[in-house]
Amino acid sequence: MKIQQWHYFDGQWKNCFTDKDFDRCQAQLVLAFGEPALSTDQELFNSLKDRFPKAHIVVSSTAGEILDNEVYDNSMVTTAIQLENTSIRCCIANIKSHTNSYEIGKHLMNELLTDDLSTVFVISDGTYINGSELVAGLIETSTLYGKYIPVTGGLAADGPRFGKTYVGLNQMPTAGVVVAVGFYGSSIRIGHGSFGGWDEFGTERVITRSDKNILYEIDDKSALDLYKEYLGSYKNELPGSALLFPLSIKKPNCDERVVRTILSINEEEKSMSFAGNLPVGSTVRFMKANFDRLIDGSSIAAQKAFTSLSNIQPELIILISCVGRKLILQDRTNEEVEAVRRIFGGTSPISGFYSYGEISPFNPLTRCELHNQTMTITTFSEV
Repeated sequence: MKIQQWHYFDGQWKNCFTDKDFDRCQAQLVLAFGEPALSTDQELFNSLKDRFPKAHIVVSSTAGEILDNEVYDNSMVTTAIQLENTSIRCCIANIKSHTNSYEIGKHLMNELLTDDLSTVFVISDGTYINGSELVAGLIETSTLYGKYIPVTGGLAADGPRFGKTYVGLNQMPTAGVVVAVGFYGSSIRIGHGSFGGWDEFGTERVITRSDKNILYEIDDKSALDLYKEYLGSYKNELPGSALLFPLSIKKPNCDERVVRTILSINEEEKSMSFAGNLPVGSTVRFMKANFDRLIDGSSIAAQKAFTSLSNIQPELIILISCVGRKLILQDRTNEEVEAVRRIFGGTSPISGFYSYGEISPFNPLTRCELHNQTMTITTFSEV
C-alpha cells in the first residue's frame, strides 16, 4: 500500500505526504473529506479526476477536516490509496431509490459480498439516512451468508448546522447518498477502535415509547420535557445544545452501551429525532462532557485499533470523530488527534473528518454499531 495526501486550503492545493514509488496513475481509491461548499465544488472534483485518472473518488462533506496532527475548517483533505495486493469494489445508493435505510444497507452488502470480501468502509449521508438501520442492513445481510464482515466508516456532516450533507462516488456529491467500498483478498489488514469518554449522570431510566430513531417517552413521560429539565438554561439553544448532553443507551439483552445524539426536535409531537435507533425497553442515562476524559477516549480508541491490528504499524489511519466532541473541545480539539498520534507513533499518514455519526465494531469479531460522540479509528495495512 502506498499513500499520497493533498490538502486544499486558502485557495490552493498542497502535497502533504507521498510514499516512495507512489504512482498517481495506479491509485485505485481517493477519499476526499471537505467542508460542504468545497465538497460540492465542480472544479475541485475535476482536479481530483485529472490527478488520479483510474481511481474511484469518494467525497464527503464534513464538520471539520483531520490531517496528520491538525484539525481544519473550510478545507479539503484528500488521501489517494495505491493497493498492491488487494482489489476493491465501490457501490452507491440513494435513499430516493430505496424504501428505507435498512434496505440500502442490504443492497450495498449484496452488491459487495463475495467469498473473499474482507472488510467494508462506508461513507453515508448524515441527515436523511438512519445510521442504525443502515448498519443493521449491512451486517444482517452478510450474516445470512454465514460471514462476519467488519464495517467501519461514518456519516457526512454539515458543520454545526445540521442541514444538508453530501456524499458522492465518481460524481458530484448530493444529499441522501451512501457509498460503500469493499476490500478483497487476504493481504489487507484492518484495525478498528471506538471510544467516547463522556460522564454519565442522573437516574437510569427506561424508554417506554419510540419509533426507530424517534423518541417520545421515557418512564411514560414526555422525553422532550424531561430532557429540557436536565438542560436547564441550555434548553433555549436546542437542538444545537443537545450535542453537549447526549444519551447513553443500553439495548435489551445487550451488555454494551452506545451513545446517541439528537438531530432535531418536534415541539408539537414532543419528540426528539436521533442519529440512531432507541428501542423500547432500552435503559438510558444522560451524559455530560469531561474534557480530559474525551481526550483520553481518543487514546483508548487508538489503542483498541492498534491492538486489533496486532500492534502492526498501519500504513494509513482514518479518524472519524463526532461534531459534538469538536464543539465541546473547541481550542483543544487538536489534542484528541495528537493523542492518537502518540499511541501509533511513527509517521503513518492520518486523515479523517468530524461527522454526524461513526460506524465501528465495539471490539474485534463483535457486531458493528452506529456510534455518536466517539472517536472512531480505522487502520489499513497490506501484507
